[in-house]
Amino acid sequence: MNLQTIDQTYVMPTYKRNYTNFVKGDNATLWDDAQQHYIDFTSGIGVCSVGHANARVATAIAQQAQKILHISNLYVIEPQAKLAQAINALYDQKVKCFFANSGAEANEGAIKIARKYGEKDGVPKRYKIITLDHSFHGRTISALKATGQPDMHTYFGPFPDGFVYAKDIDAIESLIDEHTVAVMIELVQGEGGVEAQDKAKVQALAKLCKARNVLLIVDEVQTGVYRTGEFTASQTYGIKPDVITLAKGLGGGVPIGAILTPLDVLHGGDHGSTFGGNYLVTSAALEVLSILKEAYDAKRIDQLARAFDAHVEALLVKFPAIFTKHVGIGLIQGLRVNPDIPVANVIAKAHAHYLLVLKAGRNTLRFLPALTMTEDEMSQGFARLESALFDL
Repeated sequence: MNLQTIDQTYVMPTYKRNYTNFVKGDNATLWDDAQQHYIDFTSGIGVCSVGHANARVATAIAQQAQKILHISNLYVIEPQAKLAQAINALYDQKVKCFFANSGAEANEGAIKIARKYGEKDGVPKRYKIITLDHSFHGRTISALKATGQPDMHTYFGPFPDGFVYAKDIDAIESLIDEHTVAVMIELVQGEGGVEAQDKAKVQALAKLCKARNVLLIVDEVQTGVYRTGEFTASQTYGIKPDVITLAKGLGGGVPIGAILTPLDVLHGGDHGSTFGGNYLVTSAALEVLSILKEAYDAKRIDQLARAFDAHVEALLVKFPAIFTKHVGIGLIQGLRVNPDIPVANVIAKAHAHYLLVLKAGRNTLRFLPALTMTEDEMSQGFARLESALFDL
């Protein structure tokens, strides 16, 4: 059997796969099994923040694998403790960290923090969590219910109660009542069309939550770890949430999620993870943060973001029949595609020109490049995209 047949025979069909078989990567370049090379503007949906096959991350993983991979959280884990310390050095308030295996797990943990915070003597006095329409918080059952996309809820009920959906940030205040414990938002709705929230409105929301003793949870699974320019998008927006969740870019390709909070809510037995924060993933994440901090200090991330933004804006101007709006910030960017043109057609044509790009909601073409992408890789990628658009 060939690879496609093996996959279709033995792997659950939950993904609409492209059957290109990638066998090697280097930063933002990939090669398939026919040695055709591609430019990657997706970084594995924002995961490979320091590019493919980063030598420093590979060395950190290999060195740790030769010592110890896993012992469980019944014992202190040195790289886990050092990762939490490193996060505190990059963030602008003191936080305790919990390490999970994914963004969905991190968001589930954030929901548990909110629910316990709202209880008094075991009684759920406050339990409602307000999220936004078009949001995406994960595919585990509570995170899925927190997701403000009703189509994604089909087949999977009954769900945990207590989630309320606001049309937009402006609508949140009217939904807060005596049972509201938290507001949970993305500062850029990655799956919801790369829609960046208005900075002034976000800051006003943070003040409102503090005044009403309502927790502000910011889902930074996609926007965290320098994706918007600062270590967290919350820092970019000038707010200090009660809870932040991270994942994707934190591990550079290994599965890790994190919850950051200054709150003293969860204690022994309240939450846990067998695999979370083990030696392997935290060693990798420590090296990822070291690489990205160096790039941030040298202004390379900012320079890349500005150049990428200019290329995206140029496409909007050059192809007005295809694109209607430039969205996003930093290195999470997108182009709204004309409603008469399915974004899937643009993605397929780009792939035919050996460029990987993503879709997002609202018929949006999404870009999530590696934060270490070279100028040459960026130029090659946009040249290929232009060729694909002329060929559309």
